[in-house]
Amino acid sequence: HWDGGEKAMEMSVVSEVPNGKSGKDDETVPLNVTPGLGAEVRRSAPGKLLKEYRILAIASIVCGLSCLGMVALINSVKVRECRATDPERAQRCSRRARKYSLLAIGLWVGLLILVPTLMALVSYLLTLQN
Repeated sequence: HWDGGEKAMEMSVVSEVPNGKSGKDDETVPLNVTPGLGAEVRRSAPGKLLKEYRILAIASIVCGLSCLGMVALINSVKVRECRATDPERAQRCSRRARKYSLLAIGLWVGLLILVPTLMALVSYLLTLQN
């Protein structure tokens, strides 16, 4: 039977007795929901699963500013650790991992473009001065 005030559903256990008759036991067994199945799947937004951004964090270490990439990788690892126990913290760490990864790659690309451009500009200005 379903008790509206209870969170778990209980049902009576019907067992076979050795003489072929079925009888009703006095004990009830709660039906527990297995974590990670059905409605218990944690989602960061409707229709989206919580991402770790582990590959993006590793790519930001290799192809970006490694100090920010390490922060991204640490947050990526925290997502997996906190996924089952604290989904809100896992979602924050997931956003931080993505943010720091993209920031590390963006700043590295910016530096790769900015430094040669500034060197060319300074070289041009020095030739104009002479």
